[in-house]
Amino acid sequence: MIPHEEKRTVKWYLLISYILIIGWDLFYYYFSPEYIETNEVIGLPNKIWYLNYIVLLVILGIAYYLNKVSKQDRIKYVFIVSYLSVSFLVDIVSFHGNNAGYTSGNVVEIFLILSLPIFLNTKYFWSVTLGFTLKYIATGILLKTSLVVVPIVLLVILSGLSFFLLVRFQGYVRALSTSYDNQLEGIVKGVIATLELKDPYTRGHSERVAKYALMFANEIGKFSKEEQKSFYYACLLHDIGKVNIPDQILMKPGKLTNEEFEIIKTHPVVGAEAVKNVEGIKNSIYVIRSHHERWDGKGYPDQLKGEEIPLLARVSAIADAFDAMTSSRSYRDAMPFEEAYNRIIKGQGSQFDPLLVEKFKKIYPAWIKFHQNYPWTEKWELLREVE
Repeated sequence: MIPHEEKRTVKWYLLISYILIIGWDLFYYYFSPEYIETNEVIGLPNKIWYLNYIVLLVILGIAYYLNKVSKQDRIKYVFIVSYLSVSFLVDIVSFHGNNAGYTSGNVVEIFLILSLPIFLNTKYFWSVTLGFTLKYIATGILLKTSLVVVPIVLLVILSGLSFFLLVRFQGYVRALSTSYDNQLEGIVKGVIATLELKDPYTRGHSERVAKYALMFANEIGKFSKEEQKSFYYACLLHDIGKVNIPDQILMKPGKLTNEEFEIIKTHPVVGAEAVKNVEGIKNSIYVIRSHHERWDGKGYPDQLKGEEIPLLARVSAIADAFDAMTSSRSYRDAMPFEEAYNRIIKGQGSQFDPLLVEKFKKIYPAWIKFHQNYPWTEKWELLREVE
């Protein structure tokens, strides 16, 4: 689930849960004894019951902190673990040695089980259902009662219904996500094709850079699927700002003048500004803006240095340089792989992140294999048709 949707879902989940928890206690221990079962004692069963409300206040503080540090996905786990722990403790203290017999279960627990599909999270589903099951089993053992069988059976039934809804929701979301991704990738590649019509010699460059960079990101192994997807689209669009560069500069066969190079250097800023509000890309805008920054601070447009440059922008810089060197341009032929490899190694600590260059050495054979299998003939046939 994407962060802003997780944030909104958790907010409503907590709000409804708190209303039900407090509302149920008010109804069951105050309203019902007064107006329905008049022989019941009005008020909470014992003082330990107040622990529920203390924990609810603590959870709000924890939730505020986790939301502030953009870890909304952990809030629901904090809530459910706290709820199960406190309700278990209250049950044990309230019913141990109580001749009236064990009773448990309320509308709150029904909501917590039936609301599981809204998070589209199978791991959270099993955490909650197994948590409730273990709670009742442990309660039955400690209180030496078989009455926990009833809530366990109801739990199994409700969990089955909840799991069915979860699977259905996940299926719908996957279908919508796939359709959206295919449309977005098609639009992105269409935009890139338009750019490549301006500069035919860069045909396929953005696509190859995106593939190289994604392979590199997988080698690093610390990015979620959503982050990789956004990164891939940003890499496809890393040179989109070149649509603003005059053709006579972009396709000039000779060396650029200082004034012309200054115009070329505007393309990262122009590109980032052009797609800053595009959903699915805006979280990786820094890749477009910073793919020409250098480790030593001599890059552009912001002269960022070292780790001031976002990690994935440093990755895309290596991928961009490698493809630029191993592809033909209007002013030179493609370099041999070995020469491109050596130039990147030579740029370690000056142009490129030294740690990433070490990882480049590992991913290099896979890049060569991809380059050799790339459909170059097909691309140039399409180019001739356009020309």
